[in-house]
Parts: sequence; structure tokens; C-alpha cells
Amino acid sequence: MLKNIQAVIIDLDGTMLDTAPDFLVAINRMRAELGLTPLDITTITNFVGKGSENLIHRVLAVDFDEATIATHFEAALAAYQHHYLAINGDYSRLYPKVIEGLDAMRARGLRLACVTNKPMNFTLPLLAKKGLSDYFAIVYGGDSFPRKKPDPMALLQVCRDFKLLPAQVLAIGDSSNDAQAARAAGCPVLHVPYGYNHGEAIQNVDTDGIVGNLWEAAQLLSA
Repeated sequence: MLKNIQAVIIDLDGTMLDTAPDFLVAINRMRAELGLTPLDITTITNFVGKGSENLIHRVLAVDFDEATIATHFEAALAAYQHHYLAINGDYSRLYPKVIEGLDAMRARGLRLACVTNKPMNFTLPLLAKKGLSDYFAIVYGGDSFPRKKPDPMALLQVCRDFKLLPAQVLAIGDSSNDAQAARAAGCPVLHVPYGYNHGEAIQNVDTDGIVGNLWEAAQLLSA
């Protein structure tokens, strides 16, 4: 299943970085501006993974009906983006064995890309702040293409960029978004068990395997 892998596409939130604490701070600062009570980190974590627009819609839906969401959405999104940019990376942390895993993949000669649904103006500074930028030849965010994961568009573009067949490009993520995108692209896919799978068990996701961390994924590819 994982033979002749030449490149790896790695998700960001919930796969390399625990960014839920950043979301918690930015969202609750936005909610305070709207006179809303704070949300807890578990609720917010379950909303993460399908892009900023979906996140803010779900955050507003805790308190508002669809018509009221529509009234507040643009201002809420702008406030969230303002607050997120102000603290981007300040409260997030690398998951265990991320650097070791990336080093091992790079030492094996694998080409690396990061594909995330986080907007690029959040993604690039965050990768730099956490010392991850230099690992990735390609970075695509949720606003890099007309459609984001679970659509395969970004994954297929990485395959074209690297001039590789999808079967030669492994995807690694933490959610059903990553699984669906990989399957649609024709890429094999592995999952880590510790991220943000919309509150659902990762064992229920269509995956080629669950690995404890990125270092374990690298060892599997070296076997």
C-alpha cells in the first residue's frame, strides 16, 4: 500500500500543531465583541477543520438562527481574523515527534508539502513561528484554490507540482477531511489519532492506517 512513496502531503491543524488554544482565544475575543458568552475548548475543537468561514458559522450557530447568523457573519469573521492574526501561534504547540518525523522523512529523500484549510495569511506566519517553514517545498491553504479539503483539488495540484502520480504521494492528516480528499485524489492516506476529527472517532475514518505520530509514519515509510 505504501510502496514507492516519493512525497508526503501533511495537514497542519491537529496533525502538526495543536492550534485549538489559538482558536479559543481568538473566537472568544470575537464573541465578547458581540456580547456573547465564551465557548469551551472542546466545543471549539469540534468545530475546527473545514475552514474559517465554516468555523465562524458554527460558532455563531451556538446562539443564533440562520437569519441572525447572516446579519452578524461578516463582522464576526473580520473580528475573528483580526484577533487570530494578533495571537497566531502564541498559544499553540507542536505535537510530539513532529520535528523528528519531518527530519526522518527529509533524510529519506521524501519531498514534503503542507496542505491545510487554514488561510494562507495565517498559515505562513504560523509555520515560520514554529520552525516548520523550511521543511516544505509547497504550502497551500484553504484560500489557495476555489475549493478546499475534502475536495482533492489542492492534493492533485501538489502531485502535478512534484510531477508524481497520486499513488506516489502519501497524505497524512487527522480528520475525515483528509481521508476524503486523499481518496478522491487517489493518494494513500495515514492518520494521527490526536487531532480534530469534528468530535468523531478517528477509527471510523476511511484510512490506510493510524500512526501514533509523524515519526512513526516516517518509520513505516522506511520499512
